[in-house]
Amino acid sequence: MNTGDTAWLLISAALVLFMVPGLALFYGGMVRRKNVLSTLMHSFVAVPIVSILWVAFGYSLAFGPSHKGLIGDFSLAGLGSLADGAQGTTPSYAFVLFQMMFAAITPALVSGAFAERMKFRTYIAFVVLFCVFVYLPVAHWVWAPDGWIFKLHALDFAGGTVVHMTAGAAALVGALLVGKRLKYPHETPVPHNLTMTLTGTGLLWFGWFGFNAGSALAANKIAALAALATHLGACGGAIGWVAIEWSHRGKPTALGVASGIVAGLVAITPAAGFVAPWAAIVVGLLAGVVCYGGVLLKHRFGYDDSLDAFGVHGVGGLFGAIATGIFADTRFNPDGGDGLIRGQTKQFFVQLLACAVVGLYAAAVSALIFLVLKKTMGLRVEASEEREGLDETLHGETGYAG
Repeated sequence: MNTGDTAWLLISAALVLFMVPGLALFYGGMVRRKNVLSTLMHSFVAVPIVSILWVAFGYSLAFGPSHKGLIGDFSLAGLGSLADGAQGTTPSYAFVLFQMMFAAITPALVSGAFAERMKFRTYIAFVVLFCVFVYLPVAHWVWAPDGWIFKLHALDFAGGTVVHMTAGAAALVGALLVGKRLKYPHETPVPHNLTMTLTGTGLLWFGWFGFNAGSALAANKIAALAALATHLGACGGAIGWVAIEWSHRGKPTALGVASGIVAGLVAITPAAGFVAPWAAIVVGLLAGVVCYGGVLLKHRFGYDDSLDAFGVHGVGGLFGAIATGIFADTRFNPDGGDGLIRGQTKQFFVQLLACAVVGLYAAAVSALIFLVLKKTMGLRVEASEEREGLDETLHGETGYAG
């Protein structure tokens, strides 16, 4: 055991948990004031639900002994057998805790697609079903040593496919099946508190150092590379988004800066430990432009992705995973691969395959989950409840008294 590595992994787990209130504020500021608490609840409630599920059997299915590279078993259920175990140079429980936070935040990302109109009890059921049938299998495929995508040597340093692509695919399906908000797009809801959104962006940016650099699982040069790439990706994303927005709309916006930062962070996530610092800037810049276009898709095709969960996380995760196959460089991480920039094509095509499989699987299974929930519990609140606001009708409270 290495105490430095263990300390860094524990701190990183706390940083990823810190991203949850960051996401809550980021999303909460973009909705109308009558739905702010409901939106915050979507992020916060996912943590205790997924954490308990993770201990009960989730970790075992994601990282336990593999069945044909598709899923783990129940041999690690309850985690008691890991008491004296190790993951690299750290205790197994440190790794369990770190990965728990990834699993917890992923369904919360999805909630941005159907904010302001989904039943709370249905959302709770969605969190459980999404985690079991989408997140756990994909995490096993991509990150477990015997997972079939892992064995193809697909690169996903910190969750471009496992977290952002699964969340983005589910978000798109959810937006389509839950349906549009009342009067949308004839009346486009205006964010009620962009200062809250910018504050949330800052918390996400801070926590993302644990998300990415912590995925090195050690306090070493790869963690340092990932931390640097994380920051540079965010900076590039902000500049890329604002540049295209300024050109397209005539004015740079605060929401554009916040969205660009998150887009850059999302896109650099799968590549953070595999690319040169200059490449992280390029990935971020391009992600800002690509995700801006991804957000415009909802206007082009008429669906209501309330808080751009698909436009930023789905499109950004896909772009970042593909960009990893372009910019990966073994001179910076020998355990990675060489992408197109190094004259190699294999890694690029492996990335494309991983993206196609994960995206299609996550979309198909999420669609089935939403359809089952629609038939059994109903997806959205009554029109009268939506007009009054979910804070009062679902939770009996208000975010702003007086």
